Amino acid sequence: MIRVFNVSEEYADERIDKYLSEQLDDISRSYIQKLIKSNNVKVFDEICKANYKLVSGDVIFIDIPAPVELDVMPENIPLDIVYEDNDFIIINKPKQMVVHPAAGHYNNTLVNALMYHCKDNLSGINGVLRPGIVHRIDMDTTGLLVVCKNDLSHIFISEQLKCHSVKRCYHAIVNGVIKEDEGTIVAPIGRDPNNRLKMTIVKNGGKDATTHYRVIERFKNHTYIECELKTGRTHQIRVHMSSIKHPLLGDTVYGSAKCPYKLTGQTLHAKTLGFIHPTTKEEVFFDSELPDYFKHLLNVLPK
Repeated sequence: MIRVFNVSEEYADERIDKYLSEQLDDISRSYIQKLIKSNNVKVFDEICKANYKLVSGDVIFIDIPAPVELDVMPENIPLDIVYEDNDFIIINKPKQMVVHPAAGHYNNTLVNALMYHCKDNLSGINGVLRPGIVHRIDMDTTGLLVVCKNDLSHIFISEQLKCHSVKRCYHAIVNGVIKEDEGTIVAPIGRDPNNRLKMTIVKNGGKDATTHYRVIERFKNHTYIECELKTGRTHQIRVHMSSIKHPLLGDTVYGSAKCPYKLTGQTLHAKTLGFIHPTTKEEVFFDSELPDYFKHLLNVLPK
């Protein structure tokens, strides 16, 4: 697929790889550099280098190869199944489990496990790499996910996600003591232009994001909170809580690199999930226990 970009004056003197990574927010800068090296990027009819400085009026042609679909193999991995029927399955995902195959994680994902458990009974809307997957949570976030077994259920639940009617409540432990009992953060989220692996609050070009939080318990240096998502952006809770100077405990990406406790990633658990059932059209709610590491922290944090 060839994409064409006309360079305006505001981008004059900017490196072409940086410019393209800003315009193509679903492609990493390193991958763009790889495309440039393989002569997939031209300015007018000329092949260029990654450090080429743009000129106002330049026309860029970038040929993005079609993604190669991988063969995803079923794997006999134990699943913590909260609920299951003919339409969907609710999974309580553990830490360190990636939801679907991607670069660097082709095995031991939730999808590999689901393909073994559900056989061919997974929706195909999202392709062979993400069968049944309606929404995701981070590798080191634990908790509830809904996976659809047929396309009709997938479409029905996806529409609820789009209109923000799915109830999703997370429990988290954040650094610092939050003074107010509750609050709402409304701030758009987009890709961090300085670090493609991170998201950040942006003034322009981001997606609307709203997080409501409520204090459950205060400790000497930390706060145990519940967060309800009104939207579902990538890293939303992590970015929003960090923006008010209360990053999640253990989150080395949006918080401190140092943590006094031996943790694997952020202290965040998707505890409650509720939506309209695609067949019965009745409201259904699911709840999950906090993981052991989370309960242990609540017992040892100084008060």
